[in-house]
This record gives sequence, C-alpha cells and structure tokens, in this order.
Amino acid sequence: MTAKIRLCVDHPLGTGQSVPLTEAQAHYLFGVMRLGAEGQVLLFNGRDGEWRARIAQAGKRGGLAECEEQTAPQRMPPDLWLVFAPVKKARTDFIVEKAVELGAARILPVQTDFTNSERIRQDRLQAHALEAAEQCGATHVPVVEDLAQLDKLLARWDEGRRILWADESRAGAAATLAGAAPGPWAILVGPEGGFSPSERARLSGLSHVTPISLGPRILRADTAACAALTLWQAALGDWT
Repeated sequence: MTAKIRLCVDHPLGTGQSVPLTEAQAHYLFGVMRLGAEGQVLLFNGRDGEWRARIAQAGKRGGLAECEEQTAPQRMPPDLWLVFAPVKKARTDFIVEKAVELGAARILPVQTDFTNSERIRQDRLQAHALEAAEQCGATHVPVVEDLAQLDKLLARWDEGRRILWADESRAGAAATLAGAAPGPWAILVGPEGGFSPSERARLSGLSHVTPISLGPRILRADTAACAALTLWQAALGDWT
C-alpha cells in the first residue's frame, strides 16, 4: 500500500519507533480520511526526515503509528526569511502558505505605517504553515513569528542578514539579482499602500538593504511576496 497522507508530528522518528497520534490527528486519519489499522502514513518532525509508518492502533481519541522506513532525508530550506505586512485574512493566509511552498525558512509579519491589519492570529498562521508543509512535501515547518513593529525589527536587525526590499517605486526597472552574494537573506514586502515616506527613507539609508523591482507592473502584496521569493530562489536559493 502506498502512503499518500503526510503528517507533522512532535516526536522522534526512526526505524521501529512508535509515534503516538493526537486526537486531532486521529480524527483526520480515521474519521476524515477513513484510514484504519495497518494503513500507511508519512511522518516528519522537522529533524529526522520523512518516514513511512504503519498504523498500529486506530481510535477515536488517538492512535499509534510505527515507523518502518525512511522515505526522504531531512531537507532544510535556504537561510531565507520572509518579512511582510499582513493584508486581508485570506490573502495573509495565502502568503504564509506560498512562503512555505517556495522555501522560506522563517516568516515574520510586521506592522508598518500603512498596514491595514493591526493584529493577527499567530497560532492560526502557524497552523497554516504546518498544513502547507504537509501538503508540499517539505520536511521543515517555518516558524511564523508574532506581529512586530517594522521600526523595532529594523533597530535590532543583524546586518549580516541582507534584506531584499520589494520597492514598488522601481516598477518598470529590470528585476535582477545579478551580483548578489549568497548567504543569509530576508525578503521585505510592504502593505497594499506601500511604505510611508519615512519608512522609505530609513530603508534607503541602510547599507544591508537592497531595493529591487519586481517587473513592469505594481503587484498586489500577496503576488509580490511570491514573485520576490521566486526571484531569490532562482538566483541564490535551492532552485539553482
């Protein structure tokens, strides 16, 4: 039987290792997906790669899976963070989901001068990140930070991590990372209204910030996040 369902678990994985299933995982496997005892599932925990496991016990409030074979090694994404201003709920969910699929290692929502959303549900966004990792075959689940003020984040920023600033004022210029060096990076995407004059002035004055165009048209915030991640991955990430 081929295992098609993937679950992220908080438990060591290895040959013969028994893995307890939570009530929520049991409901999904046995109630929603109709999997039963002896069924196959793929498990990962962000440390030990992906493992094919056999359902040893199936119950309404829990279960037990036993690891049989490693099906993929642990694969970590590049050292790339996504810093973005939250937008409307569904589009913020989309940004988090696509950031996981496109290989962001960490996701940092920020409050800017023009950010429409003043609060987020960090736990809900983290759950979206986990679900996205389960769906896309990743073995790493990025941490989604709680909302932070952009100015405070920049004040404590490690300048060894360069920032790729998606600057909407450069629309029409060539979108290129030619000459950029590998290493720790972060992508910064602003809100629907763009960055304020004071934020633009501050970003422009930082030596570790590289402004970049994302092509000839001004993109929506969620599209810009995907475009910037794709551009960086193709030039400096694990797509090369």
